Amino acid sequence: MLDRRQFVKLSGILSASLALGVSGCGSKPAAGGSSSSDGDSADSSASSSKQMVRVGALKGPTSIGLAYLMDQASSGKAAEDYEFTVAASPDAILPSIIKGDLDIACVPANAAAVLYNKTKGKVSVIDVNTLGVLSVVTADTSIKDFTDLGGRTVYSTGKGASPEYVMRDLLDKAGIADGVTLEFKSEATEVVSLLAQDASAVAVLPQPFVTAALAKNSSLSAPIDLNDVWDKYNPDSKFVMGVTIAQNELIQKRPDVVKTFMKEQAASVKEANDDPEAVAPMVVKAGILDNEKIVAKAIPGCHVVCITGNEMSDDLSGFLSVLYDVDSSSVGGELPPENFYYLG
Repeated sequence: MLDRRQFVKLSGILSASLALGVSGCGSKPAAGGSSSSDGDSADSSASSSKQMVRVGALKGPTSIGLAYLMDQASSGKAAEDYEFTVAASPDAILPSIIKGDLDIACVPANAAAVLYNKTKGKVSVIDVNTLGVLSVVTADTSIKDFTDLGGRTVYSTGKGASPEYVMRDLLDKAGIADGVTLEFKSEATEVVSLLAQDASAVAVLPQPFVTAALAKNSSLSAPIDLNDVWDKYNPDSKFVMGVTIAQNELIQKRPDVVKTFMKEQAASVKEANDDPEAVAPMVVKAGILDNEKIVAKAIPGCHVVCITGNEMSDDLSGFLSVLYDVDSSSVGGELPPENFYYLG
């Protein structure tokens, strides 16, 4: 999720890039995938019809669904010549999209809307790749329902980002906003430490920190998945954490490449959900997360998906509408129009 600091930083970078008229640049060495010196041209081998596709991803749950495809690409088994770049944070990868260094990227849902607005429609969303990864974590067995948070202090990370926007919306709709104090910490590890020190503490954590915290402290549990709470109070949308975007130039000039990627991404997501233990080493190898055992246990709670077409449009537009109502700047000031959603 793009927070306020990242939004301000990105706005400056995008404005500078647009002012300079920056267009496509040369490709970078891959991280966890194949590489080529031919940019986005077809493979120089006469016997191969594969095309170079530069794909960006972020460390964390939103890229778990790409791990199997990354592994296939590294061994030459993918349908196209994918070059993957894995970045640590959104503001490390989003400028590469505006500069044309990436053709496709997995990004936070609101970051896609910000990019669309700042680039005047140069990118489109091709699928939703991750639903909500947030859960309520506590050792207090009296916390069973979301409304049980009334009168409590809830610790979290992500001030000005997904946890804050989502929690404020849900607390308001549950009718307990006035009775809940949200206290934000800079790191998830700090929140986990507070849970270990105080058996009555309540927190909202993302995967894989939920799984890691439960593995280290047997007294903790995660009684509430915020996806379920979201569905209750926002039935016309889904809690969308991550989406996949593509350059509209790519969609227009090489629609076959986009469709091939979407097909392979869907197969990669299926592999992750069907066999987390087999995919976990691929996630670590790609630099997405760093602990195989935790990844394998966390994947089911990461809600890795590949939602396309009208379902994607309905789910994402509803989610962005909620964020807009909480803070319009979180989506770039205005909601994207219908052509933001690639329906295939």
